[in-house]
Amino acid sequence: MMDKAFEFLLSEFKSVRTGRASTGLVENLKVDYYGTPTPLKQIAALSTPGASMIAIKPFDASSLKEIEKAIRNSDLSIAPISDGKIIRLNIPPLSGERRQQLTAQVKHLGEQAKVGIRNIRRDANKTLDSLEKAKTITEDDRDNGKKIIDDLTKDFTAQIDAAVRAKSDEIMKD
Repeated sequence: MMDKAFEFLLSEFKSVRTGRASTGLVENLKVDYYGTPTPLKQIAALSTPGASMIAIKPFDASSLKEIEKAIRNSDLSIAPISDGKIIRLNIPPLSGERRQQLTAQVKHLGEQAKVGIRNIRRDANKTLDSLEKAKTITEDDRDNGKKIIDDLTKDFTAQIDAAVRAKSDEIMKD
């Protein structure tokens, strides 16, 4: 379960903007596709032809307008440029203030992941306590299980800290 929380954090980091173009910014953007909110990556080919541009080529040309609308309504603050077949997003360079805001957002996501890890630890410890109380496991087994859970918690917390540091460094560099 802790690994799932860490994987979720890494997937959230993909949508946080850095100084260069990344399809991760838009791949999970929900587009109203025939009445169903659909991730952009399922209805279009995404690419980065340059360090500051994302190209979006819809599989179905009729979805072009809906994709443009979804981009405009998102919190990306990037205007889509369409030629009728492909949508281009020019990624402007980040200001120092915006870099600090994004770094704070990354740290917040990291803290949320740590809270999730600690909740998993708490639930696992409660399970061990109830198993010991029901005489399903011994007191030594419970204590050993708690030690293993604490070690896992420390490991995943360290991984989260490292991932937050790496993403923050990526945002702050030019």
